[in-house]
Amino acid sequence: MANADNKPAGAGRRIDEATNTETVGHEWDGIEELNTPLPRWWLWSFYACIVFAIGYCIAYPAWPMVHSATEGMLGWTSRGQLEKDLEAQQQERAKIVADLAITPIEKLPGKPALMRAAVAGGAAAFKVNCVQCHGAGAAGSSGYPNLNDDDWLWGGDLATIEQTLIHGIRQPGDADTRVSLMPAFGKDGLLTPAQIQDVTSYVLSLSGKEKASPASQRGAAIFEANCAVCHGAQGTGDRQFGAPNLADAIWLYAGNREAVSQQIGNPRHGVMPAWGERLDPVTIKMLAAYVHSLGGGEDFATVATPAQSEDQSEAAATETAAE
Repeated sequence: MANADNKPAGAGRRIDEATNTETVGHEWDGIEELNTPLPRWWLWSFYACIVFAIGYCIAYPAWPMVHSATEGMLGWTSRGQLEKDLEAQQQERAKIVADLAITPIEKLPGKPALMRAAVAGGAAAFKVNCVQCHGAGAAGSSGYPNLNDDDWLWGGDLATIEQTLIHGIRQPGDADTRVSLMPAFGKDGLLTPAQIQDVTSYVLSLSGKEKASPASQRGAAIFEANCAVCHGAQGTGDRQFGAPNLADAIWLYAGNREAVSQQIGNPRHGVMPAWGERLDPVTIKMLAAYVHSLGGGEDFATVATPAQSEDQSEAAATETAAE
């Protein structure tokens, strides 16, 4: 036999003295290649991989065709596995949804596992429906409240948050929507520009943004005559009217003189959608649980309805009996 250079097979081969191994007979610029056999373990591993690959191609979908692929003897597909996994998750979720549907929202804290599931579901729903206004971290922005703090216009217990979500804020066409309308003291001529500046000084002094001054003293009398009916004598607000607390240095728009005087003279009235018209009751319940869990949630409503009071009394009696 001869190679491409018409040299007999084996021509040029020799035994390397340093390693006592035969060379392959090739030489490049004085460099020769040793004819070192592959390790047995490597060869057997290679052969095993070949056998495994052939078996895999027979058992599983492997060869692409025009519109699909070979089905494989086992009939397994990744799409089929995905459908099974999704079905299993749907069944698990269906049980949780059913439990949430029959559990009054004020009872959720007494069921920790269900509460955790509600918070997790609410977090997902929040990312889809609420981040556009309240932000990814629910910290809000100018005109959109921060849901992480403990400042609430209407109340921060689970049932109250759920009610706000269902009916929204100033939602046209919803008879039960939350409504608070602050008079436009400047636009409607109820106060003069000088009086508005005096009231601004007083409001800023309530939260320590400005020091007491003759202007704030004059503003205190104007505040008592025009604003205390909603915001309270000390400016601490009233949830019955959705009137904000002016003494806690938490502001919906801004806490500087310009923003406060603008809100007194020509107030802005934000609108929150009534999610009861867009989302199912369980999703709203999960959203309420998530918002409540952000850090500012309250245990009970400040002003409880008779039904809520009865539920709270029942819960207290149960806890006392358990102790």
